[in-house]
Amino acid sequence: MPPADTGASTVIRVGASISPSEPPLPPKLSPGGAGYRRALYALFAAGLATFALLYSTQALLPAISVGLSLSPAEASLTVSAATAALAVALLPMSALSEKYGRTAVMTASVFSAAGLALIIPFAPNLTWLVVLRAVQGAALAGLPATAMAYLAEEVHPKAVASAIGLYVAGNSIGGMSSRILTGAVAQYAGWRAALLAVGLMSLACAIAFRMLAPAARHFRPAPVNPAALWRTVTTHLGNPLLRRLYLIGLLFMAVFGAVYTVLGYRLAAQPFALSQSAIGLIFLVYLVGTAASAGSGRLLARLGRRGALYVAVALVAAGLLLTLSGSLALILAGLVLITGGFFTGHAIASGAVSRTATFGRAQASALYLTAYYIGASLGGTVGASAYHSAGWSGTVALALAAVVSVACITLYGTRQAIAAARTA
Repeated sequence: MPPADTGASTVIRVGASISPSEPPLPPKLSPGGAGYRRALYALFAAGLATFALLYSTQALLPAISVGLSLSPAEASLTVSAATAALAVALLPMSALSEKYGRTAVMTASVFSAAGLALIIPFAPNLTWLVVLRAVQGAALAGLPATAMAYLAEEVHPKAVASAIGLYVAGNSIGGMSSRILTGAVAQYAGWRAALLAVGLMSLACAIAFRMLAPAARHFRPAPVNPAALWRTVTTHLGNPLLRRLYLIGLLFMAVFGAVYTVLGYRLAAQPFALSQSAIGLIFLVYLVGTAASAGSGRLLARLGRRGALYVAVALVAAGLLLTLSGSLALILAGLVLITGGFFTGHAIASGAVSRTATFGRAQASALYLTAYYIGASLGGTVGASAYHSAGWSGTVALALAAVVSVACITLYGTRQAIAAARTA
């Protein structure tokens, strides 16, 4: 079981063992083999579908507000409901995968979520839209909760890192492509048709996953010990450093969720008046996050964890201030800084969770992801409420408060480390 958390998936597994009397296991999937390629393509397709569906309404919020006569805060619930439900369902889904198998849970997850995506465009009002999105978010949790375990169990250890890399690429491309696709379709056919397009794309990805995914040959059902799981979770929550890292992940994601949820409203309004398709293209900035995540390891080696977090805080804060400008070029530059800073901070914090936990690393990462998605829900809804009350400056003020909180938490950690060093 890999200890590291990529920010996209995790797993809970308690006490699986294989009897010596069982026959030898078949060899694991290795690069060059057809099974290995099929597994990678299958997980890429499933990751693309999952994160395309999770954020399918985000770029459409201004259009949904107009279509259903909603405020930004009300429309943002279509994003927050899905991410909050996913956060709550992560641990239960991972436990189900211990009993029923990784492939079965992932298949049920991606097909049920894609099926709901074909119903959601016909939601008559906000209540139905939010309820269906929440159910969809809970269904989507099956993939990030089990994908990493599937790769660790079925792929040769030397190839796991590259396999995870392609899976994470599917996640980020899915999140970006759904925003671009919905923006383009909504421009000509409306937001309901845009959601239906994402649903059809995700259904195609689900079918591809089912056809490509090799049968699990190394999974062995293992009962989950709720008491042991609870002890592990409470021990992690009792660790001061882990609590700080969870809070940092929550606050960073709250900033990111607030900015990307509300930015479409600002750019659709005067003086910019951008079209729905142009707003969708803004999400190409996500590619900056891919580069920032890749470079976070070098930054960590040079400055250490807390030094790298200070850099991430500075980038996000500078980006937020730039977005207060009336120049579209400066706003985009600010968005680049915010995105780069967020992904750097997220990569540093999530990696530190795995290194800090001396046992139960999967559970530690699960708790981080739960905090992370709770932050996404809070940031989107509260950020939209601030925009409705005080405009873009209100959203920026709220986001800056969260960034300053990250800086204070990091400074507190620095002082604690200095005090501990002096005592030693």
